[in-house]
Amino acid sequence: MLNNGSMHNMKKKKVNLRDLEPKEAQGEHSHDDGHNHDHGDGSSFKTYIPALVSFVMLIVGIAVDYFDAIPQFQGWIRILWYTIAYLPVGFPVIKEGWKSILRGDVFTEFFLMSIATIGAFAIGEYPEGVAVMLFYAVGELFQNAAVNRAKGNIKALLDVRPNEALVYRDDDFISVNPESVEIGEKIQVRVGEKVPLDGILLSEKGSFNTAALTGESKPDTIAKGDTVFAGSINLDGVIEVETTKEFKDSSIARILDMVQNATARKSKTELFIRKFARIYTPIVVFLAIGLTLLPYFFVEDYVFRDWLYRALIFLVISCPCALVISIPLGYFGGLGAASRNGILFKGASFLDAMTQVNTVVMDKTGTVTKGVFKIKEINAITFEETELMKYLMAMEEQSTHPIAKAILEYKADGSDYQATNVSEVAGRGLKGTVNGKTVLVGNKALLTSNGIKVPTETDGVVESIVMVSIDGTFAGYVTIADELKDDAHQAIEQIRNSGISKIIMLSGDKDSITQQVAKELNIDWAKGGLLPEDKLNEVEKLKEQSDIRVAFIGDGINDAPVLAASGVGIAMGGLGSDVAIETADVIIQTDQPSKIARAIKIGRSTRRIVWQNIGLAFGVKVIVLILGAGGLATMWEAVFADVGVALLAILNAIRLQKMKWQDS
Repeated sequence: MLNNGSMHNMKKKKVNLRDLEPKEAQGEHSHDDGHNHDHGDGSSFKTYIPALVSFVMLIVGIAVDYFDAIPQFQGWIRILWYTIAYLPVGFPVIKEGWKSILRGDVFTEFFLMSIATIGAFAIGEYPEGVAVMLFYAVGELFQNAAVNRAKGNIKALLDVRPNEALVYRDDDFISVNPESVEIGEKIQVRVGEKVPLDGILLSEKGSFNTAALTGESKPDTIAKGDTVFAGSINLDGVIEVETTKEFKDSSIARILDMVQNATARKSKTELFIRKFARIYTPIVVFLAIGLTLLPYFFVEDYVFRDWLYRALIFLVISCPCALVISIPLGYFGGLGAASRNGILFKGASFLDAMTQVNTVVMDKTGTVTKGVFKIKEINAITFEETELMKYLMAMEEQSTHPIAKAILEYKADGSDYQATNVSEVAGRGLKGTVNGKTVLVGNKALLTSNGIKVPTETDGVVESIVMVSIDGTFAGYVTIADELKDDAHQAIEQIRNSGISKIIMLSGDKDSITQQVAKELNIDWAKGGLLPEDKLNEVEKLKEQSDIRVAFIGDGINDAPVLAASGVGIAMGGLGSDVAIETADVIIQTDQPSKIARAIKIGRSTRRIVWQNIGLAFGVKVIVLILGAGGLATMWEAVFADVGVALLAILNAIRLQKMKWQDS
């Protein structure tokens, strides 16, 4: 269970994932030299030997007592037998309790269990003394197994951290540590190997398993020039990649760092229970002393042994194990379940915060749209479409604007026309010469300022529009639009179904486009043409309303201020900027907005299970404490109230690992 004496370690800001074994190393579970020493993953058979020895000896002892099979099994022989049965599970606990006292922390669960069981021996209840400590040891074993299982999804991230890179140096590919590879170097990745660093694919195409990064099992196929993320597994053929980030800045390193920090950030519920346990335990000890001694002054037939027995039962019941273990285990289960689904919470506190959200505010570009411009419509008026596009592409080849890139995708090998004397008119477009003809490419203001008459039909176009004039005549126009993500409609529907009362869109794109997208997605309210400070002001206005809890979803550098100011900041982690990802509280690794509803569902399920465990632990303990104080409960009921309830709470927390999180 939890060593209260080790809570000072919880102040560490980061938990080392290599120390996720069931021991004190992570400062969270069990004890560093107790009856569950570090035995690998907690499932080694050696771990169970002490408990098995005690169990066999206890059963044999009880059987001999009950059937009176061995007359000599009396006196010091009986005491020695049960003492030997006690030591394998009891000595480590007594030792840890003594170490805690030397550290100045007297009232730990080890102290409680030691006093209770030694007291049982003192009044001749040897089988019960062994049984209490044995069940406590079994509870520890179950707890360690549950902790390892809950941490399994997070710890598994270590398995995708690449440990070597084949880098091209001195006319050959050599194996080096990924941390020594510099930006711009060429690396080779063979079939079945992990991509060691983020980069650009140099090969014609590649197929990758990105499940460790995104939670999606479907292979991701990309083309030459696309981004490849570290931690992806190459599925098809030898590929070459040009690195774009150092190892410490790669996607997998960033995820690992986030997860390490997440394990150290506790929820308010978790922190409260820990503080409560530190106050509650000494109070119970003094109550047990009072229960032993005070009846002497009020009870006529006072028998010290009987009241001491009741006090020992009281001590066993009072152990806060079920509370102090099942609650962090529940949150760990939630963090693990989320990471398995491509959702990274930066701490248990944000799992809690997600359950309070009732208003979702989102950016448009890169959040519900792909952030990639595509030609939506070509309207050629005085030229054939192909001819018009040759003139337009010749001009746009001289530009680096995102819209120019979209236009150049019309034909892979570009235009066979050449543009000369191209100049940019700030905020309006381009002017130049193509095949001896004067060509204007840009917005309405550019054309009208040069005396070109623009058809009124263009006034109703909502999308970005590129107009073309050739030799003083309006030749046509092209509309450019950002595409909605494949799951955008599904995402909004699921967010609404999850109980979110209001969905708002705030965008830096022009208001007409923002309103069109909002209408298409059935978003409650939208506003476009906003600067970063404008988005921040809008969210601050919402936060002024006491009944509103805001989550903001964004992906760009301009979203960082509002991500930081929101109750919960959610960043799109695949295409999102590093600044947005660092600022946000929750990262959607897949860039899928539909994962937002899943994050809400996981947060709520986690909180529900945590409160179920709190209710179960308090309810059973209060009932059995009352029965114990009244002499109506034995050590066996006490064992159930402590270890039994702890096991039930652990099993309940494990349900988070078993749940299916399909979107509905």
